[in-house]
Amino acid sequence: MRLNNKVALVTGAAKGLGESIVRRFVEEGATVIAVDMMPLTYELDNVVGYEVDVTNREAVKSFIVELEKSYTVDVLVNNAGITRDALVQKMTDDMWDKVIDVNLNGVYNLTKYIGPMMMASGKGSIISIASIVGEYGNVGQSNYAATKSALYGLTKTWAKEFSRKGAAVRVNTISPGYIMTDILKTVPQELLDKFSKMTMLGRLGEPEEIANTALFLASDEASYVTGHNLSANGGMRL
Repeated sequence: MRLNNKVALVTGAAKGLGESIVRRFVEEGATVIAVDMMPLTYELDNVVGYEVDVTNREAVKSFIVELEKSYTVDVLVNNAGITRDALVQKMTDDMWDKVIDVNLNGVYNLTKYIGPMMMASGKGSIISIASIVGEYGNVGQSNYAATKSALYGLTKTWAKEFSRKGAAVRVNTISPGYIMTDILKTVPQELLDKFSKMTMLGRLGEPEEIANTALFLASDEASYVTGHNLSANGGMRL
């Protein structure tokens, strides 16, 4: 019960990687605030769902005001993210703006409130889900790569800002490789086989493995880890 008596807020929680993180946190004793634009696709004890658009600053502000009435957040997982892939010369402004808005502005919109709240309470863990694409880049994903790379700079900056005055607020990122979520299951098998061969472990990752990585960073076991990017990619290189 590594998260016993802790409250965790997870964005992009309706399905996929977010759902796996929610389920793992609940197993370890947390109460989870599960945030998404759409309704949750599951029901679990100790999970409270909120439909919030993280790109809507007024909606986020109203959500935080309501949240503070009942909860003190110990763990924030910025997981909400989208892709709109195209070569840069074919990428529309709308494709660029949408990815920036969700993947980067969405992280900022929540953390600007939750971080200071944690600082005031003296402790907390903020985890942002980046990507191997943010580390190495990828053809056709300049918008996505830009947002995920930006998370590293935000993480190192917030690790310094929120630990001021002795607050034990830790801020880290996780950079998954190719993980077998529903989106990846639509990729042709020959491509999945190719991706597998690009890893040192010879396989793709499972959502539960990223959830376990998030659990470590959320727990007191990672009490001396901050300002760090944890690559969970099976030894993959793009």
